[in-house]
Order: sequence, then C-alpha cells, then structure tokens
Amino acid sequence: MSPTANALRAAPGGGRRIVLTAPLTEIIDHAGYFIQMSMASLPIWLEGILNKKYPRWRDVEYNDDGTARYMPAGVRVLEASLLRRFPPADVVCCYPADLDKFIGPDTRVVGVSTHSPLGVTFAAGVYTSIFGSSKHPINSHYAREMFAAIKASPFRERFRVIVGGSGGWQISQTNSYEELGVDCVVEGRSESEETLDLFEKALRGEVLPRQIDVAHPKSRDAILFPDKRTTFGVVEMTTGCGRRCQFCVPDLNPQIDLPKDKIMGAVRANVRDGNKQISLATEDMFIWGQVHTDTPFYFPNREALIDLYADIVNTSGVEQHVLSHATIAPSVVDPVLIKELSAKLLDKSPIHLPMLSTHPQHKALVPLIGLETGSVRIAKQIMPSKGVPFPIEEWPSVVVRGLEVLNENNWFPAMTLIVGNPGETDEDCKATLDLVCEVERRGLFAFFIPSIFTPLHDTRMESLRGVDETTELTPLQWQLIMKCWKMNLRPGQNSWWGPAAWRVGALLLWAYRLRKLNGPGFTWPLFMFASALPERLMARLGKIYVGRPLSIKTRKELLATVKPHLRRYFRPDTGDMPDHFVDVATPKSGFIPLVRRGERDVVSGMSRN
Repeated sequence: MSPTANALRAAPGGGRRIVLTAPLTEIIDHAGYFIQMSMASLPIWLEGILNKKYPRWRDVEYNDDGTARYMPAGVRVLEASLLRRFPPADVVCCYPADLDKFIGPDTRVVGVSTHSPLGVTFAAGVYTSIFGSSKHPINSHYAREMFAAIKASPFRERFRVIVGGSGGWQISQTNSYEELGVDCVVEGRSESEETLDLFEKALRGEVLPRQIDVAHPKSRDAILFPDKRTTFGVVEMTTGCGRRCQFCVPDLNPQIDLPKDKIMGAVRANVRDGNKQISLATEDMFIWGQVHTDTPFYFPNREALIDLYADIVNTSGVEQHVLSHATIAPSVVDPVLIKELSAKLLDKSPIHLPMLSTHPQHKALVPLIGLETGSVRIAKQIMPSKGVPFPIEEWPSVVVRGLEVLNENNWFPAMTLIVGNPGETDEDCKATLDLVCEVERRGLFAFFIPSIFTPLHDTRMESLRGVDETTELTPLQWQLIMKCWKMNLRPGQNSWWGPAAWRVGALLLWAYRLRKLNGPGFTWPLFMFASALPERLMARLGKIYVGRPLSIKTRKELLATVKPHLRRYFRPDTGDMPDHFVDVATPKSGFIPLVRRGERDVVSGMSRN
C-alpha cells in the first residue's frame, strides 16, 4: 500500500507528539553504495532499471516497536537534540510508509529531513534533463509522495510541518510551501536553541515563520552525536573546510574537527544496532587533526588520521568502510599518507573496480573530490584557495600529480565538475577539456561528474545566473559532459558486448527523444559518446574539440611554487624536496600531540585527556 493511502488511517493511541521522517530514497542503505546517487539524478521513468538491479531496495528493517531501524544522520542528530528537552515518549522516527502508525490526534509536529525534494541540484538538473524530464528525479518523486501523504492526513489541521536538511532551500526559493504542505523551512543545524524553541512553538500550536536561519555550533563540544544507527553508518568527522570556494554552502560553516572519542562512540552505536558499514561525514577528510593547531590545516596530520581510520576499520563488526569528501592537494603534499591509509582501508572497501585496481580483490577507494574547472581564469574567480598550499595558477598540475598518487594507491575519486559557471567562455570550457583529456592521455582515471552550475542559497554566488535549460548549453559544454561520461563508463565495459550496447542504445535514444529535447549542440557530442565515428575524424571535420596537451609540473617543481614561510611544513620522507628548501621540520616519529590554539587542553590522538 502506498504511503499516501496509509496516511489516511488514524494512528492508534493518539499518535506521537513529534514525528520525524525522510523520503524513503534517502533512508535506505542496504541496496548498494551508488543507489542513492542514482536516485538523486535519474528521472523517475528510469526507475525500472534500479528496480531490476536492486529488486528489494524498498525493504527496510524495523525496531521492535515499529520505529525506523535506521535514519539519515541529520534526522538522528535532530532526534538527539530534541531529546535534550522533550521526553522520549514524545519523539519518534518512522519510515514514510508508516506515518499512519504514528501520526494521530495528539501529533503536533512532523519534522522532515530532505536532501533534494524538488530535484533542483547540481547533478539532478542536468541528468534528468538529458534523459527527458527536468523536474522529477526519482528522489524528488518519492519526496513529493511523502509530502502528499503528510498533507492528506486527517489530522493535518492539528500539526505543523517543519522541513530541514540540505534541500530545504529548494522549497523556500521556489515558494513551494502550499504545494507541499510545509509550514516552516529551517536552515541550519538542529543543535541550536532556536531549533528547540521552534519545536516548542509548534507544540503550543503557534504560527511558525515560513523560513528561519538557526546558528551553527561554534565549538566541537556543542555538536551532538546520535546513539542510534544512521544510514550508511554516517558519523560526523568535521564541519567546514577552510578553502572558501564561492559556490559552496558547507564551507560557510565553522571549521571544526570532532573529538575521536565521540566519533568512535557513534561508530560503536551503529555496529550495536546492526550496521556493518561506516562512513565519516566531512567536507575534507584531510583537515581532521589539524584544525586550530600551529600547523596550517592544509598540511595533513598523518599520524592522527591513520590512527583514527585504523581504529574505525578495526572495530569489531565493521565490515565495510566508505570514504566521504576530500580535496586533492593533500595527496601531493603527503603521498606517504595516501599509501599508509590505503594499507588500512582498502580491505574494508565495498567498491570493486576490476579493470583499474591492483588490489588482490580489485578493491578501490572512491572519495568525492571537487575538480570544478580546468580553467585557471575561472578557478581564480570561484575557488582561489582550492589548491593551497599551491597557488591556484598551478591547479592543472596539482590535479594531475594528485591523481597519479591516488591512482597508484588504488584511489579512483569521483571528481565533480561545474559546467556553465557564470562568465564561462568557450576558452574556459576548452581548458577543462584539456585537463580531462590530459588525465586520459596519461592513463590516469577518475569518475568525472559534470553538472550544471546552480546558484545555491546563502553562497557568495547565489545571485548569479547559470544555465536554466539543457538547450542553452554550448556544443563545447555538451562535449565536456559527454566526454566525461564516455571515460567514466570504460571500467564497466569489460565484456565484449558492453561498448556495442552503449553505442547502439545511445544512438537510439538520441533518435527517439534527445535530439529534440537537448538542442542541436547535443548531436555531435552524443556521437562522440557513442563512438559513432573516431574522435580524430570528428575533430578534422570540425565537429568536436580535441584537447591540447598540457605542460604539467613535476611534484618537485610544484613544491618549489609554495610560499617560503610554508615550506617547513613539508615532511622530508615524502621526497622531491627542492634544493633551495630550508628549515624543513622533521615531525617526531609516531604520534603527534596537538596543542590547539585558544584551548588549554592537550589533545593526543584527538581524545581529550
């Protein structure tokens, strides 16, 4: 029975006062690592593909009382925050299909966390448009279904609907409150007193503001860790990043790395509740252990990171570990760190790439890394600190040398690209194509994930305009998108029939639907993607652009570009030190105690004494 139909039945016992939920597609974690990424991007009419690959993806586990066994980490943090002020009997987390079991005449608040309720995100906009639907990715469809169920409840007049999570801005910016039945959108973290006060007002039946910004915790001790299972075993590791990219929302948050003892407590809670997988949530894993120390955060604390990850993967019951977000410059700064982390983490990775990995079981690590652009001109405008400690002028060299280190250690990152940056010219697009082709030319590999620029709320670029429709994309922009996906699909085409199937399928889809939907600039890039003709031939015909070879600095030459006052932070055991480097500090062997600026405590291994 659908959630909409279920919600029309009355909950027994009057219902819970506060009911927390999320779209089913954002809750499940058992069907595979990549399923949520697919559901966030693919249009609803392609859902059948996922149904065939994951026929039981809708199956979920329950606690004995019928509550949800697992929930997104944001919902769990909200639950933990509410339990500081309200009794456990008042608060419940449930799956969307079970709303009728917990919403009743006594319910006063339904809290919803959602990542992309309307599909207005970097990836969803472009890929649903390519495949024929610009408004309804799979995730958006299920989110709308959930909101419809809540709106149709016979007790709707008695409770308020509060929406949080990273997708709340989509509702406020599109003014979709009435359509979805939402009373209030909260921007910010649930630990804040403003969030708890908002729930108090809702419980009293007061009118809520349409949108409210709440404060982010300023210290590591103010951030809550839930004591229950989270989707994908997500445990928060850091907030903020520090590189200050113009398009980024998370980087506006304070730069905080969280205590190891609390991280490990949340890991053990996940294992206790049946989770076998752990993933640390972070905007950049490499800043952990180096925030507010006497060493700049972009020089990783090797010992602290290895100690943390080793303890996680060695925790009894942890069978799988998946990396989250990272930056690429630290792999150039400390390639020894990458090698040692690989030795700890590869055996627990659930990802296998037989055509790429040299691991005995072909396991690979796939962190999420932002490439964003290959144009130095654009990079200077939107992310001037992306490559620190290296100057942004060396961004292409940092990317290539970083990928060399990562690939050598069986790291094959998913690297995001922004297509259609404000002010982007054909030369900027060519520069990005040059970099992507240079990676291919050198036999390196990353999953390049291109997406259309989206002016996100509260970023420094929120007032700028990007591409609204795929028909606005230039032929070069289309070529960049299709070139990336042509490269991305190669590791999966290890059968004799795979390339032919993709070629025929792409051409048939173009002829049936896509040539009209995406405009004339899409045609030759699609032919390139399908390998309908050799790329060199299409280039000679003037139909596509073939990337120019780039002059890439060696690691030693890159180190020489670093400002003199930063050179002492490079570790001699990483090699390639330029001859003119002086005062290179040699860290103590073993563990590095961290004395945090502005704090009196001494942190060893990030566990407070």
